[in-house]
Amino acid sequence: MHNPKKFYKELVTYNKTEAKRIYKQMGLLSVIRLAVFALTTFGIYLSISNWKIVIPIAVVGITLFLLLLSRYTDLKAKRALHKRLVRINKDELKIASGDFHDRADGLEFQNAKHAFSLDIDLFGRGSFFQFINRTSIKEGTQTLAEHLLANNISNIEDRQEAIKELSALPKWRQQYAGIAQGVDIQYSAQSIISWLKNYTPFLNRTMYWITIGFTIASVALIVLGILEILPIDYAGYWLLFGLAITGRFLKSINKVAENTGKAKDTFRQYALLLEQIENQQFNSKLLKTQQEKIQSEGIKASAIFSKFSKALDALDNRNNLISAIFGNGYSLWDIRQTFHIEQWIEQYADKVEDWFEVVTFFDAYNSFGNYAYNHHGFSYPEITDQHETIKATALGHPLLKSEKRITSDVILNEEQFFIVTGANMAGKSTFLRTVGLHIVMANVGLPVCAEESRYKPIKLITSMRTTDSLTDDSSYFFSELTRLKFIVDTIENHNNYFVILDEILKGTNSTDKAIGSKKFVERLVNLKATGIIATHDLSLTEIASELDAVENYFFDAQIVNDELYFDYKLKQGVCQNMNASFLLKKMRIVDQ
Repeated sequence: MHNPKKFYKELVTYNKTEAKRIYKQMGLLSVIRLAVFALTTFGIYLSISNWKIVIPIAVVGITLFLLLLSRYTDLKAKRALHKRLVRINKDELKIASGDFHDRADGLEFQNAKHAFSLDIDLFGRGSFFQFINRTSIKEGTQTLAEHLLANNISNIEDRQEAIKELSALPKWRQQYAGIAQGVDIQYSAQSIISWLKNYTPFLNRTMYWITIGFTIASVALIVLGILEILPIDYAGYWLLFGLAITGRFLKSINKVAENTGKAKDTFRQYALLLEQIENQQFNSKLLKTQQEKIQSEGIKASAIFSKFSKALDALDNRNNLISAIFGNGYSLWDIRQTFHIEQWIEQYADKVEDWFEVVTFFDAYNSFGNYAYNHHGFSYPEITDQHETIKATALGHPLLKSEKRITSDVILNEEQFFIVTGANMAGKSTFLRTVGLHIVMANVGLPVCAEESRYKPIKLITSMRTTDSLTDDSSYFFSELTRLKFIVDTIENHNNYFVILDEILKGTNSTDKAIGSKKFVERLVNLKATGIIATHDLSLTEIASELDAVENYFFDAQIVNDELYFDYKLKQGVCQNMNASFLLKKMRIVDQ
């Protein structure tokens, strides 16, 4: 039986246990490492007069110490990953309980000029984005927002298949997120891509071979000096000569080092994530296409990234004073490593952006897969080209808890318009956002909050939360008119839009509003638009008798035992019960 909460609880327990087990191993290794150090030191002390014994003891001791240190470092990284996985699974349990309002809300992606981002609680506190977002990379978060805002109605079934496949890989998704969260990235991938694309090399292959020859000459001079064939002073002069050669390129190398220092952690993180993508077998068309992008002439992108990351680490050794002096003085180390970096940039700079995009794609799509896994009872819309734009059974709002969620059946045909009336708090606005989210989620490829749904893909455009703007020196009414003009202009250029309107023309008097609203609905119907308008103005419902495309629906409110009762169910017809006066009296705002 599919039970996400049980799965997350089991993983919390498992990862806690593994973290503790590894911690014990790390403690044992620390003791052994200390013992090796002590024994090596003691052995050298006892044999200090015989260098033929000291050297083997030192070599064996240092080798063992470094092997134990490497093993300790690996275990430390594994333990840190298990601890992050504990946190990831605890977060899932916390979110499932409804506690998610402290997470990133994505308000930076909200745009009042966008077709719908302001109106359907897509971003902000308690938003769909805040609920669904599991991205671990800044660019992945951006990609997730872009997919939600895309209004893309092509290839929906390919996206559905990709999300279904990722939904069935919860451990792989968590491993991906856990690895991504293990590297602290301070610089954006886009700034690194820009640097790589605009970089101009200053070293040629001849200079590289000079560094090789210089290193061989250095070794020869030192050996000859030790054997007293040449004065050892020559090795000192040669060191100064090497530093002088390096100094000639120092300014350019420093500039490279500054940028590679920014790129190092990013490439280390992306190399690990690329390896996760490469090692997983995918079957859906979209995921396989993304996977194929990170193949380059039969070499895995993760290996190419790792090679570059090692070159960056090698150049980073210049920050060690001893390495900087002797490495550059005797082997022109900085020049050689900079050459390797330049060669890599020249070969792969144009491909890095594509590889980065694959990593951020999976970071974003893992959020979709996670959402689908957590909502196994939701249904993927059946994509159709029939006359019905939306035919949904038991459609509800996905952010409402199942025990509180009240659903309705909705059948809305192509080029049909619903006028929805209802009392205050009866559920009109929630219904509008429910339909809006159905469209957005269906277009993304997500399962929707319905028992089943047939859906003919359509783009969404809304006007529900128009505000006045002091910055633009515009009144509320003018802002609303601007928004309505935007909707008309958009539909005129491409009429495959679903329009959602909530109480339009609020900035004028009731008579003018009634006339204007009627004319606007007529205009939309003439443009063959599909959609819904919610209103308190019952006179607008009369248009249904004049236009075949318009139908009336309502949400009811009843007074039972002097208490207001809502059933929140969509019904056909016109609302007859309004509640403003009742509430004013009930709350003693006005006299009886």
